Amino acid sequence: MSNGPNTLTMIAAIVAKDVRQRLRDGSLLVFGLLLPLGVAFFFNMLLGDDTSRQTGSEYVVVDSDAGSLGQEFVDAALRPLADDGVLELTTADTEDEARALVEDGGVDAAFLVPEDFTESLENGDDAVLTVVGDADAPVATHIAREIGRAFATEHLRIRLAVASGFDSEPSPEDAALLLEEAEAAEAPLVLSEDADLEWRELGNATYYSASMAFFFVFFAAMFSVTSIFDEKAGGTLARLLASPIPRGAILIAKLTSGLVIGLANMAVLAVATSVFFGADWGDPLGAGALILTGVTAVIGLTAAVASFARSSEQAANWLSVLAMLLGVFGGALFPISQLNGLAIVSYLTPHRWFLLGLGELSAGGLDVVLLPCAVLLALGLVGTTVALFRMGRMVNA
Repeated sequence: MSNGPNTLTMIAAIVAKDVRQRLRDGSLLVFGLLLPLGVAFFFNMLLGDDTSRQTGSEYVVVDSDAGSLGQEFVDAALRPLADDGVLELTTADTEDEARALVEDGGVDAAFLVPEDFTESLENGDDAVLTVVGDADAPVATHIAREIGRAFATEHLRIRLAVASGFDSEPSPEDAALLLEEAEAAEAPLVLSEDADLEWRELGNATYYSASMAFFFVFFAAMFSVTSIFDEKAGGTLARLLASPIPRGAILIAKLTSGLVIGLANMAVLAVATSVFFGADWGDPLGAGALILTGVTAVIGLTAAVASFARSSEQAANWLSVLAMLLGVFGGALFPISQLNGLAIVSYLTPHRWFLLGLGELSAGGLDVVLLPCAVLLALGLVGTTVALFRMGRMVNA
């Protein structure tokens, strides 16, 4: 009966020693905090979050048109987008003023409606809607150009509908009347957003914060897994084997230290990215379950691969390659959709299931994480079983 507490005490002592060693050599700080935060910050600055990009484009419009179509372009095409928060819209009195705003970087692009805009469109002449864009804002300029093209396409559709309604040349009065009816008619297809549907897609800040945290936890936990080779080479393992502690408990202690380090890293990163980047990890219980099973999968996989190595250097090299491959195919470095046909491989990675669980969790409900957690736990248990068998043979040898 006395072996139980002594064994647990020895396991706790080995875990504490490994954690202190990781703190002293700086690997826990670098791979567990600085690198994932730095890379997540880079992606957050490069891509921005969805909410921050929603009103990022600023436009100015100059309506010099003497007719009604210029005002219709402003009220029907631009104002609704501004009201929905898609863009920010201001007005200017002259083209020179609008061009100066673009030149000075005050706005991303300008819409210049000429004074003969309505007259040219009604007479079937070429009408020019000028878009002046900032060279440093190519995306916003492209959006402005597409808005103008969409308005022109809609006007052309109406004119074609009017022309097809007559077998012969209509009188100006009849054409004007039908044109007015066509413009007032509802569009045959309307796109709308259902606010009641559950949104299951992670925002950029959350996606890259979670993916980078999970990606670098492989490196943070790797040192605990490979430390058994260093202790074997340094003679520490021989002294541990000579102690009363069971040999299997030594391996369990090594895996436990990696688990503790990984969980601590993920918990700190979850809080830090939520505070600094606005990441939303969802329900704390669901996120905690994903983190626990996800780190378990990481420890199991890294330990299983390391158990086939012959030295600490070889194990570190193999695990670095493993972390990179799983990160690439699991969607940690870029969206899985970019893998095209290879996206099916992502289901073999813990990254895919971890990020999938967070995405499902964002829609609400804890039951949605049961399948991702089960898969992650299964990966961890299989890997741990292989590692205990392989490393057990190494220790006994």
